[in-house]
Amino acid sequence: MNEFDPPIDDDEPIIDPDIICMRMALNEAQRAMDEDEVPIGAVIIWNGEIIGKARNQTELLKDPTAHAEILAITQAASVIGDWRLTNTTLYVTKEPCPMCAGAIVQARIPRVVWGVSDPKRGGATSRFKILDCPELNHRPEVETGVCELESRMILQEFFQMKRR
Repeated sequence: MNEFDPPIDDDEPIIDPDIICMRMALNEAQRAMDEDEVPIGAVIIWNGEIIGKARNQTELLKDPTAHAEILAITQAASVIGDWRLTNTTLYVTKEPCPMCAGAIVQARIPRVVWGVSDPKRGGATSRFKILDCPELNHRPEVETGVCELESRMILQEFFQMKRR
């Protein structure tokens, strides 16, 4: 520590940027649930800025590709002006499906963070392992379990409401 470093306050909580970003994705998921969509939200960060933010909109848009990740990737590519989303991080509340995992690979997103894994249908690492496939030209760093409880709870609440 030098004279220019601020003093460290042991009582002050350390705020993890991954948690902040995942909470933004959870806000998008809540908006999706409010619109009767499967509650999944996604946020893409580039150089500390949000360049893509979306929620599932398959019902609203009548489009099977209108997943949160796909919509956020499209926004981010438009902001950057390039299809290569290097130096970005994608935050999503649930493990990407195979379609979204493929889009992540194609977009060259270097880091993907999600809340809850999907052992039955997950396309990233759980079931189909697309993000870890050695035959593909890109394999992002993956971090799982960030805000896992909140991500799981919103999905469970949505599907319990649907079953009633």
